[in-house]
Order: sequence, then structure tokens, then C-alpha cells
Amino acid sequence: MPSLHSSRKSCSSKDHSRSPFTSSINGLYIAPPKHTHPDYAQPGVVTQSSSQIPFTLARTSGMTRAMSQNPPSLRPDLAPRAKLTDTPRKGQPTIGMVSLGCPKALVDSERILTRLRAEGYGISPDYTGADAVIVNTCGFLDSAKAESLDAIGEALAENGRVIVTGCLGAEPDYIREHHPRILAVTGPHQYEQVLDAVHAAVPPSPDPFIDLLPASGVSLTPRHYSYLKISEGCNHKCKFCIIPDMRGRLASRPAHAVLREAEKLVENGVKELLVISQDTSAYGVDIKHAEANGHRAHITDLARDLGALGAWVRLHYVYPYPHVRNLIPLMAEGLVLPYLDIPFQHAHPETLRRMARPAAAARTLDEIAAWRSVCPDLTLRSTFIVGYPGETEAEFQTLLDWLDEAQLDRVGCFQYENVAGARSNDLPDHVADEIKQDRWDRFMEKAQGISEAKLAAKVGQRIDVIIDDIDSDGIATCRTKADAPEIDGNLFIDEGTDGLSVGDIVSVEVDEAGEYDLWASLTRT
Repeated sequence: MPSLHSSRKSCSSKDHSRSPFTSSINGLYIAPPKHTHPDYAQPGVVTQSSSQIPFTLARTSGMTRAMSQNPPSLRPDLAPRAKLTDTPRKGQPTIGMVSLGCPKALVDSERILTRLRAEGYGISPDYTGADAVIVNTCGFLDSAKAESLDAIGEALAENGRVIVTGCLGAEPDYIREHHPRILAVTGPHQYEQVLDAVHAAVPPSPDPFIDLLPASGVSLTPRHYSYLKISEGCNHKCKFCIIPDMRGRLASRPAHAVLREAEKLVENGVKELLVISQDTSAYGVDIKHAEANGHRAHITDLARDLGALGAWVRLHYVYPYPHVRNLIPLMAEGLVLPYLDIPFQHAHPETLRRMARPAAAARTLDEIAAWRSVCPDLTLRSTFIVGYPGETEAEFQTLLDWLDEAQLDRVGCFQYENVAGARSNDLPDHVADEIKQDRWDRFMEKAQGISEAKLAAKVGQRIDVIIDDIDSDGIATCRTKADAPEIDGNLFIDEGTDGLSVGDIVSVEVDEAGEYDLWASLTRT
């Protein structure tokens, strides 16, 4: 197997032709999804080495992602690497989990497995060791549905006893039409129904001296970071999106419940909390920002409370509502990471109108400037759609000009894709595939140039980084406060890493930059 990491010793910052693997845990390797959703959930795909077939996440045959090239088809909500370390005891009923989709779905998988483990079930790392398999599906795009059906088919072929849940589970007839042999189907975040289906298929048989002790939560991410889901659903009516149909309207968790979960995570060694939802800015709107147990359900209050726990707090899926400006002082103070993931989608007002998105691109530039005046270190990440129905060359050029002015730090771009049930399918003047590709190429060329210039400006700076991995050669793969796991760039330390551990936060001095990555040396002061 080739080395999983590169350094300036073997790969200059101008040459990003690296190993096709990103990183590994228990033989699982992350690869780019075959499908993307331009706003919320990017279904993740994991492939594994040929010597074993663990299936905690779905696999694909193409391991094509070059390490840390900030591939534009990926989002921060790409499902991360899986980590299962439990070994079932002899005779213990076992369940396997295939978790497709975004971190919001991954959190659902963690909750299901946590409940099952507390009831005495073991978690199997392979098909053959499982008494039944749960497939947590994704269904945001037609290509995502096809991949979910493939995963169900694979589980049926390898194991034969399959329970389906997740977003595609909202269409049980569609699933049973393709796979009539499945044992049960439940929809997204229907935890009790999933447990009922497991009980019917594989009755629990707990050891009262072992299995019924209080169990800590099952985590499918590395120990030093964790996703923290604060709400379900969405109240927006974007024409290209069917999330409200699949996951319902906004449903916020009580603030004190979110804080209690976050406190437990930090107590268990989590160094970074990644706040996720469908619309983080709208948190608490549905429950009228209710206050309970001393905590108010508002994103500004929640961010402040989370920041007091001492871990890095990273905010994803933040819509640029006016009250977002109240988060920026918290970032300037260091309570919350100076990082905003905001899905702008486009810049031309007519394109945004056809998307049923806010169409104030000019005011957005003013808002960005105001944010940066308060917090100059602010990192902005966003995604955009090219080739949306009706997009003209002039509209696309407006987007390029806007990007020039906005100078966003992290940018992803998606070629428009129809999804069954979306209103955008019925819009006139769909853009030809070759034009979509050309616009995507031009957009990413400009975005890459911006990224390279911004990273070059970091050379000579001293910054804190969190260590995600240290390979057998002692090369540490790290992230700065400007980098979300699995999606943004990395920072590499290629010498002097003895004594460091995964999860450590250390100070470094940046001494080399590439298009998307940094190289640095440890500071010894």
C-alpha cells in the first residue's frame, strides 16, 4: 500500500499528485462521493483495502481522491472516517451498520448503535459476523438513491438480513420494488422504529453482568472531534432541494440538551465540536427561542455556551441572516472558531430568484466586509451551483466577478443535477452538460487561484493546529482553525513529531504553502 501522506520532501507545494488515499482508520479509506447535493448533505463514500471488507460505511470501487486537494465535489458534511473498536463477546447478538450520507445521518447511526449496545448487542465490523445489517440510506439526489440501492443489494448478497432506515426510507415502496427481501424500512431519525425492527429480527440476549451497564456513546469519528447536531429539518423552500419533504420542517433540540451532550463529549476527550443542522442560523426559531435550565435556544447564545466548554467550536450550514453578525464578536474573542460555512449558491439575483434563494448578493458583500472588519482572521467557506436551469453566460460571469470581490477562503462548486421531486426539474432552459463542465472548470480555476494566494500569505505566521493523524514515518497531518475535517486543506509537519499524539493541539510556524495545503515546523517556545 502506498504511503498515505505526502510531505515537502517527496511532494512540492506545486505538485499535488499524491497518494489516492486520504487517511485510514481500521482499513477504511475515504473517497469522493459519486453524487453531490449543493446545499446540505453530501453523501460520503468509503472504500476499503482489498484484504478485508469492513462495512461501517459504504464502499465504492474508485479510490480517486488525491489527498487534501480540497476537491470541489466534497462538503464539510461528508460522512467522516468510521471507527469501530468493539469486539463482540462469544454468543452476543451482533448488528452491522452501513452508514451512507452526511454527518447528520452519521449522528443518527451513532445514536442507533449506542442504543443497541446498551441493550446488549455487539457491533460487527463485517457482514459475516453480523446477525443483521442496518443500512442508513441517503436519498437527496437520484444518484444518491441509486447508490443506496446498491448498498442495500450488497448487504443482502453478503448477509441476507437487512433493515433499511434513513432518508431513502421515506420511500418504502420504491425500496421494496427493487429489494423485496428486506426485513423492514423506516424513515430518517426514526430511532424507535429501527430498534423495534432489530428486536424482531434479532432478539436481544444481554449478559446482565456486562451488557446492561451504562454505555458511553458509540462514535464513528476519531476520538478528538465529534459532530453535534442541534436541529432537524428545514423551513426553506429552495427549488433544487427536497430536504423538507424528506426530513420535515425545522425541529430544534432544547439548548440545555445540546449543552449536556457537548459537555459529555468534552469530558470524554473531544477537542473539537462541529455544529451541524440543516439551517444552523435558524436554530430555535421553531420553539420561539425557548429558555430552559438557564440556556436559551438561539444560535448566538448556544455558540457562547459551547465556547465556554474549552473545545474548538466550528459552525456549519450558517445562512447569512442579519443576526449572524452577532456571532462574529464571539469569533474575535476566541470563544468560537473564526470559521463560517455559508451556502451562498450563486451571486446573480435572477439565478437566485429561480432557486428561491435570497437575492441580495451585493448586500452580502457588504456583510462579508463588515464581518472581516470585526474578525480579520475569519475563514469563509461556501458552495455554489453552476449550470442551474436558465443560467446565462452573463449570469455566470456575474458569479465569477462576485467571487473575485468576495475572496472566499474555501470554495466548492457543483454542476446542477436534477433530483426527483424538486421543483427546479420543471424550470425551462436546462443547461447542456458540456456548458456545465466548462463553467465548473472556469469557476474552480479562479477559486484555486484565490486559495493559493491566501495560503501563501500565511507563510511565516505562528498558528495553532490540531493533529488528525501521525503516520509510520512520523509525518503529522493536522488542521488549522480554518480547516474542517475531511473537506478543507491540511497542514503537514514532517519532522520533530516524536512525543506528539493524535488530538493534540500544538503551535507551529508555517514555512510553505500550496494551492490547498500548508507545511510547518513545530515552535519550541
